Amino acid sequence: SRTKRLGMMLNSCSGQNLALIDVKGFDPKDITVTVKDGKVTVSAERKMECNTPLAKTSNYKRFVKEFCLPPGVCDKEVTYSV
Repeated sequence: SRTKRLGMMLNSCSGQNLALIDVKGFDPKDITVTVKDGKVTVSAERKMECNTPLAKTSNYKRFVKEFCLPPGVCDKEVTYSV
């Protein structure tokens, strides 16, 4: 299967770009963004299982990125898109 290369862009309502985060290998539904107390946390998690007549394999992948908002940017101003 082909791996998608997704970029998540975080912006503030004032149009200021805050971050571009590479979330390669994750579907948009696997990605969670939380903004609380001046910190942004982007996390993604996936588990893939493959069964063949000879073996069962599992692949687990987790990504977490956390950073502080710049001065003057309010939690409620942060938006994101994938």
